[in-house]
Amino acid sequence: MAAEKRILVTGGSGLVGKAIQEIIEKEKEPNEEWIFLSSKDGDLSDLEETRSIFSKHRPTHVIHLAAMVGGLFKNMRRPADFLRINLQINDCVLHCSYEFKIQKCVSCLSTCIFPDKTSYPIDETMVHNGPPHPSNYGYAYAKRMIDIQNRAYHDQYGCTFTSVIPTNIYGPCDNFNLEDSHVIPGLIHKCYLAKKNDQPLTIFGSGKPLRQFIYSKDLAKLFVWVLRNYEDVDPIILSVGEEDEVSISRVAELIVEGMEFKGQVIYDISKSDGQYKKTASNMKLKSLYPDFKFTDIKTGIFETVQWFQENYDSARI
Repeated sequence: MAAEKRILVTGGSGLVGKAIQEIIEKEKEPNEEWIFLSSKDGDLSDLEETRSIFSKHRPTHVIHLAAMVGGLFKNMRRPADFLRINLQINDCVLHCSYEFKIQKCVSCLSTCIFPDKTSYPIDETMVHNGPPHPSNYGYAYAKRMIDIQNRAYHDQYGCTFTSVIPTNIYGPCDNFNLEDSHVIPGLIHKCYLAKKNDQPLTIFGSGKPLRQFIYSKDLAKLFVWVLRNYEDVDPIILSVGEEDEVSISRVAELIVEGMEFKGQVIYDISKSDGQYKKTASNMKLKSLYPDFKFTDIKTGIFETVQWFQENYDSARI
């Protein structure tokens, strides 16, 4: 019997895509077929190439993860690239989802889209209430536009396009490149090298900023739940609770512990901290999925450190 659902995952070879693959191997429903795309399958910033991919696979549902991404310093160096390339990718994927009559498209946003000057905790109603933090405005505005496009395609064509807003994601298969990574994978790689070379571990910034981190395998489970159960066009924040917010210095301590690093830890306060906090409310998620259990950050970091050490030669470094 042919699958009733053909689910196309853009960005399928990245951190979240790999985690969804792992979850689906255990939890795939009989009527589902999953297709995971990588950049090798085509250029999603090109409309004709995107059409060709949709024509080849004929999906009924889409999880849209593909994006140009990077850490704080890459965002600060290349705001025009982050804006333009992500706008192109999102427009191509959403327009093809309309053209090919996709039943549901779930796109991935980020908490960096929220206004810099705001009250806390932030929630789903506050996305467009003011400018984002200047350190990543190109990426943030491009991601905000997905929410606008979702509403526009829903209002004009009746499309079921929605989006999720995860907080800071980490886990196995992340990008551990020292120049372009986010904070946890970057610190794991730096700690690994400091231990290997018997050098101090230098952390950029003061370590004081606060963040909510979500383990990639938890996010993968929630993405699958959203695809199967969440029907609202309005976005939904996927995050641990406010009480689970941690400082960068606490994250560094856990990485040092997991890596069994015994050397000196130095905070370079000449480097930017970025946004001090962006505390998000997960009340909407809890009201719809009250029984979901998150992986605690110590367990998640230890598992990620172990994966990185075991897969160093093949990891994205």
